[in-house]
Amino acid sequence: MSVEVSAQTILGDFVLDASFKSDSRVTGIFGPSGSGKTSVMNVIAGLLRPARGRVVVDDVVLLDTEAGIFLPTHRRRIGYVFQESRLFPHLSVKGNLLYGRFFTPRPSRYASFDEVVSLLDLDALLTRGTYALSGGERQRVAIGRALLASPRLLLMDEPLSSLDEKRKEEVIPFLERLRDQARVPIVYVSHVFSEIDRLSGKVVRMSDGQVLDPL
Repeated sequence: MSVEVSAQTILGDFVLDASFKSDSRVTGIFGPSGSGKTSVMNVIAGLLRPARGRVVVDDVVLLDTEAGIFLPTHRRRIGYVFQESRLFPHLSVKGNLLYGRFFTPRPSRYASFDEVVSLLDLDALLTRGTYALSGGERQRVAIGRALLASPRLLLMDEPLSSLDEKRKEEVIPFLERLRDQARVPIVYVSHVFSEIDRLSGKVVRMSDGQVLDPL
């Protein structure tokens, strides 16, 4: 598992100039609001095209501006879990989970529905509508949907920030299980260091668009 990221670009008055490499199962990006964490995630996902940059995941080049390579988002096979779960309200939990597989070609699928349901303890929720879920349950479903897309990399951008402390403590054990059992590298963003410290094998500190010395 390896991730290499380099991105240099100007966004209005904000200058992003960030680079790091990691071989960890979970790479944590830590820093205050406005430090450029989400911009880095969007570069990795292909949602932001930098003036100069390079993104490589397990030797697969997703972006290399010098070589003229820019894989569009839908071809990068990257799962993205946001601060809000963004579930489809017209689908059940099972429907939301299965939607994650829709855009992944069958030969590229490695995530088993039953394995993901077991990993995230979702079996009792499958027939429920999303309106009947707690915040923590919704985030677990969002994570499951991303995993069932069989991504080569999973991005998690402040996935616990919308939860109260009780719900956070309910979800974190599932994130630890995901780290230990899933076959996918994770880049995890948070401004809460206790989360980063608990989950990450490598920590990338950011401030004012730049990467500081690693912790």
